[in-house]
Amino acid sequence: MSDLYQSFQQYFEIVIADTDELLENVYKIRYQVLCVQNTFPNMDAIDYPDMLEKDEYDNHSCHALLKFRPSGVYIGAVRLILVDPAEPEKPFPVELNTQLDPELCNMKNLLRQQTAEISRFVIVSQFERRKGERRAPTRAETIENMENRNRDRRSNDRRTTPHLSLLLMAGVMRMSIRNNIRNWLSAMDPALNRLLGYYGLNFYPVGPPVNYHGIRRPYYLKVEEVLNRMYKEHRDAWEVVTECGEYNLSSVN
Repeated sequence: MSDLYQSFQQYFEIVIADTDELLENVYKIRYQVLCVQNTFPNMDAIDYPDMLEKDEYDNHSCHALLKFRPSGVYIGAVRLILVDPAEPEKPFPVELNTQLDPELCNMKNLLRQQTAEISRFVIVSQFERRKGERRAPTRAETIENMENRNRDRRSNDRRTTPHLSLLLMAGVMRMSIRNNIRNWLSAMDPALNRLLGYYGLNFYPVGPPVNYHGIRRPYYLKVEEVLNRMYKEHRDAWEVVTECGEYNLSSVN
């Protein structure tokens, strides 16, 4: 097993939010990041008096939390928007709020029951670690700040200490296996997609950038394709995302 995977196992845990208590933690983290820290510029904390950020898609989504083991604190969350069983043809947010190029991603050619949108991909601005834990990152910053801060050293560090965005994708993978999801959509900050690309997890752009909670671009990825690519070119990151093959749709062996 790689150093990257061992670091992940030592310091972090993926928790599927499948209880009311865990879901409340998800919504609290989203409120803190999106509303208080104002990561989404059109969200104001004053509009969420219960300090929980929720929307209409949460009822047909699954959610994962990222826990920092030494403190037991949840430091990130992500959701996977599934097809609404009450309205199977209901568009995903990326269909409504971006400009999908049908030549690059034709929704009519995708089996909607096996397609999901990665959404509310959030990491708290910072968290504390216990003194002496050298391998764990000291801060979980916004994607843009993290990218600027670590630009010169990332090529070395990324192979020993996993970036928190990679760990959230491990949560996405677990939820995808549970729900037989084989196609991922996302309206993503291009900076996040570049960061994921360091681990072979970059998505394909399927439309122009738009102003949607800041600058976002629509992306698409076939799960099996990216896992095969990671297995061949980024084996250590593949171990993290798939739990060494336990959560895997690909045909590698």
